[in-house]
Amino acid sequence: MNPASEQLSLLATDEPAHQPATDAVRLLLFNAQHASPDRSRRQAEWIAGREGADIAVLTEVSSTQGGDALVAALTERGYATVIALKPSTPDYRTVIACRTSAVRTVPSPVTVTPPPHRAPAARVTVGGHDIGVLGLYVPSRGPKDQRNVAKRAFQEAVTESLPWLLAAFPDMPVIVAGDLNVIERGHQPPHKVFGDWEYDFYDSFRAADLTDAFRHLHPDEVTHSWFGRSGNGFRFDHLFVSTPHAERILACEYHQEAREAGLSDHAVMTLRLGLPSTPGEQSEAPGTGAV
Repeated sequence: MNPASEQLSLLATDEPAHQPATDAVRLLLFNAQHASPDRSRRQAEWIAGREGADIAVLTEVSSTQGGDALVAALTERGYATVIALKPSTPDYRTVIACRTSAVRTVPSPVTVTPPPHRAPAARVTVGGHDIGVLGLYVPSRGPKDQRNVAKRAFQEAVTESLPWLLAAFPDMPVIVAGDLNVIERGHQPPHKVFGDWEYDFYDSFRAADLTDAFRHLHPDEVTHSWFGRSGNGFRFDHLFVSTPHAERILACEYHQEAREAGLSDHAVMTLRLGLPSTPGEQSEAPGTGAV
C-alpha cells in the first residue's frame, strides 16, 4: 500500500449508528459536490445515519481539506474502512467507505493517466460472501479549451476495462456505482447536447454483462438525479450489477432528501442486493429495504 496515494482509515471510531447487514448488500451512492470541511462533516453525519449505507460510494470528493474532512468524519462515525485514493495533482476523487473491516483494496481495472483516484475498487465480504465494488466519477465536459477531452479519455479507459471487470472479481456479484455524467438513450426529457459516443459509453456496461439496477426494477419510470439551471432533469448517477446476479436486486431507488436539504446537488441512490440464504433463512422480497 502506498500511503501517499491511498488512505485506509484505521483511527478510533464511534459505535456505528447501524450494524451492517449479513443477508444483503446495502449500498448508498452520494455525490459530495466538492464540499467544504463543515459541509463534509454534515454529509458524513447524514450518511452514517442511513441504515442502507453499509457501503457508501462517494463521488466528486475534493482532494483538499473538504475531502480529508469527509474521510475523517466517516471514520469517526463508524466506518471501519475508508478507501480514498490521493491524486498527485488537485482533482476530484471517488471514495469507498464500509462499515465492515472485511475489505480488501484491489488494483483498479481502470488504467488511465493520472492514476485512477476516480475509480477505486474493493473486495468486500458481506455475510461470508465476497462482493466486488468499483466506484466511478467521470469528468464533466470541462472548459471550452479542453471540452470533453478528459471526459472522453476517462470514458474510453472505463470502456476498455469493463470486459475485464468480472474476471477481476470471479464468481461473485459485482457492483459499479458512480456519477457517469451521461444519460441513457431515450432519456426523458431528451438532451441534444450529448453525442453518440456518450450514449455508447452507457451502452458499454450492458455489453460487458452489467445490468442497470434501477432500470431492472423500474423499466419505464422517469426520474432524475441532477437538475440544471433551467430545471431540466438528468439521470447522471447509476448503479450496475453483474448480470448473472441481477435477479438478486431487491431494491434500487433515487432519494431527493439530501439534495433538497442542500447537502448535495445530486439525488442519492441506494441499492439492496440479496445474498444466498443460509439454512432456515429467506431472502427479502424485491422492492423492500430501508434507506
